Amino acid sequence: MDFALDEEQKEIRDWVRTFVRKEIIPLEPEVLRRERANQPGLTSEELDALQQKAKKAGFWGVQTPTEYGGMGMGAVMTALIEAELGRSFVQFRFGGNADNILYHGNAEQKERYLLPTISGERKSCFAITEPGAGSDAKAIRTSARKDGAEWVVNGEKTFITGGNEADFVMVFAVTDKEKGANGGVTCFLVDRDMGWKSEPIPTMGQWGPAALVFEDVRVPEENVLGEVGQGFAMAMQWIGAGRYLLPARAIGSVERLVDMAIEQANSRVTFGQPIAEYQAIQWMIADSAVEIEALRWLVLHAAWLVDQGADSRQAQSMAKLYGGVKANEIVDRVLQIHGGMGYTRELPIERWYRELRLLRIYEGTDEIQRRTIARNLLKGHAKVSGSLG
Repeated sequence: MDFALDEEQKEIRDWVRTFVRKEIIPLEPEVLRRERANQPGLTSEELDALQQKAKKAGFWGVQTPTEYGGMGMGAVMTALIEAELGRSFVQFRFGGNADNILYHGNAEQKERYLLPTISGERKSCFAITEPGAGSDAKAIRTSARKDGAEWVVNGEKTFITGGNEADFVMVFAVTDKEKGANGGVTCFLVDRDMGWKSEPIPTMGQWGPAALVFEDVRVPEENVLGEVGQGFAMAMQWIGAGRYLLPARAIGSVERLVDMAIEQANSRVTFGQPIAEYQAIQWMIADSAVEIEALRWLVLHAAWLVDQGADSRQAQSMAKLYGGVKANEIVDRVLQIHGGMGYTRELPIERWYRELRLLRIYEGTDEIQRRTIARNLLKGHAKVSGSLG
């Protein structure tokens, strides 16, 4: 049992850490200033410029297969990269990636959608969530009926990441009400110029989801992704592909937050001594350090299972649940240690406070993760003894 990173992993991790320190963290004061003025933290042009700077250094398509021009990184390495990106609240991601289900496209679809997405020429979004179908994805009501050589799509999707920027959407619609999720849901590739519209949804954080509206949007038969009726399984493949990456990014956030708390505890003096001398503060920092270490291994174990081709669903749900709960507890402690200044918008703590709250909701709420974990144990699909038997 070897817990050490190999030399390649260390080299890549250190490169990303340096990139974050030199290129991203220096942008934070300006990002905070813009957000206080109700402006976007970074424009799409600025984000693209950062991605291109990384591309020039050979960093493009972290998980994209090498035959498509990517780096072909495994899950563990990708988790390490996400942790480093999490050290800043600036919402940056390396370019050159495409949604995993786009690889199911036929040759023509890959040419029109997959390759341009990888190259950065096109932007996509994934749309299954609806106003009445969030955690219960089987309850979707968006419909598609066949009309000659076309499908006519009607319905509404909500909380769609990237929906305001995307020029095409992978939308899931009911094509057979009787079968429903068991063979009656289909995925369509729908260009924006086919007629769907998007509206921004204001949130407490900087995540900018969209509501998508489809009113008699006509989609050619050749834009069905995969097979008619097999869309639900494809959607679950998308949802379960990288759940471990969400708590992975949180690792970097809480590491930096606790570093800030340690600095504050050592420098802030009350009643003649640093607050680091008080047991209440010491316990906050100690508990946070233990929880970060536990989260780190939950995430890396889930990623390792993905790399091994093993069933990682239970491990990913555990990492997602623990990461969401503990990241929120830790940022709350850090804000408390900073007192009134932590509550202001001069420091990034309240910004992280709002951002990390989302981790307990999207891509599977805490309640859904608990349901999954418990169900697997109660039905004998998993054991409390875990991978050690």
